[in-house]
Amino acid sequence: MNSGVGPTPQHQPQSEAAKSALAVTQALFRTFLLTVLGAIFVYILNISYVWLSAILTVIAGVLGVVVLVRTIRFKQPRIVLFGTISGLVVTAIMCLLVITAVVFFQQITTLENCARGALTLHAQNSCQVDFQKSIPSGLR
Repeated sequence: MNSGVGPTPQHQPQSEAAKSALAVTQALFRTFLLTVLGAIFVYILNISYVWLSAILTVIAGVLGVVVLVRTIRFKQPRIVLFGTISGLVVTAIMCLLVITAVVFFQQITTLENCARGALTLHAQNSCQVDFQKSIPSGLR
């Protein structure tokens, strides 16, 4: 009950430089997350856009490293650090997916074209079997 008794916590106001660094880091973080999500959605959209997904994945990787360095250097909130590390893991997985899609571009294109016209479950299974046969035997 004596609200005026005892030490009161001292809140030190952040300097303008710290506020500016936080604002820039948060803007870069948002851009990084949108780029990662964009790369995922473009990859899912169609194999023909794998080049755009590759570009977005590279941009996401660069932005992720920049945000990670800024987060550590300017001692930003831990949620930004956690989000950046998680986003970089997703970016690494996307990199592997894009490389795989480029290596097997022709086979995946054939599968997509076949599956697009497959109206029955039997036709879809036939497309998948043809795709599995088109993959080199050492990779099956």
